[in-house]
Amino acid sequence: MNINGVEYQVRVTGDGAPVVALHGFTGSGANWSADLFPPMTQLIAPDLLGHGATESPDNYRRYGISTAARDLVDLIVRTTTPPVTLLGYSMGGRLALDFALHHTEYLSKLVLESASPGIDDEFERMARRGNDYTLAERIERDGVEAFMAKWEQNPLFATQSPEVRERLRVVRLAQNPVGLANSLRGMGTGAQPSYWNRLGELHLPVLLIAGELDTKFTAIARRMSERLTNCTLAIIPGAGHTVHLEQPTRYAETVQRFLAS
Repeated sequence: MNINGVEYQVRVTGDGAPVVALHGFTGSGANWSADLFPPMTQLIAPDLLGHGATESPDNYRRYGISTAARDLVDLIVRTTTPPVTLLGYSMGGRLALDFALHHTEYLSKLVLESASPGIDDEFERMARRGNDYTLAERIERDGVEAFMAKWEQNPLFATQSPEVRERLRVVRLAQNPVGLANSLRGMGTGAQPSYWNRLGELHLPVLLIAGELDTKFTAIARRMSERLTNCTLAIIPGAGHTVHLEQPTRYAETVQRFLAS
């Protein structure tokens, strides 16, 4: 599917209430299983810019989070009938939040898993942007396999089982180094605006999910829940950062209960 000059890979399965699911950094739409959602669900799972089988433009500015959100508008209206439930994990959650703030009319509900509204301290955000650029250069210089060997040592992923690690590794090693590098430059945490002060603008139902073992993002989720006006907070026991893969049954129960409410 060509969207604003970029070829997107989009998986569409099932028939029913539409859910658009956005994967995290180094992932793809293949990370999402229909079993996580109610039986009568139309699951729309794109490979985001620079990931999976979606094109990887050379210009990192094409990956800006608000630009990617505008791509989602086109993707949604061409694959289903809005409003949709938008669900995003990690990087996909940050994109989902940007979309919700700027294109709320396309949404009925919002689910954010292990996601952040950005870094509110300007100097800390600048430092993170520098780190993201350094990491992007390393990906381009050393290649995806060498990068993944280090990336998988991130403490955020320490709670993943060997089976989950292997499943993710297959997807990660198929990535395009240009796409990953430019995703960090254009849509990394350092490039993302801080939306902490705008959370109160969201009035649609929001579900925040974090893994109990991921103390950084459980703290972020609790802080976010205090600023959202229509929020359900779910801290999932026995899970770290990748809740939907580490505790899929509990995750599915939580999401399905929220969608039915």
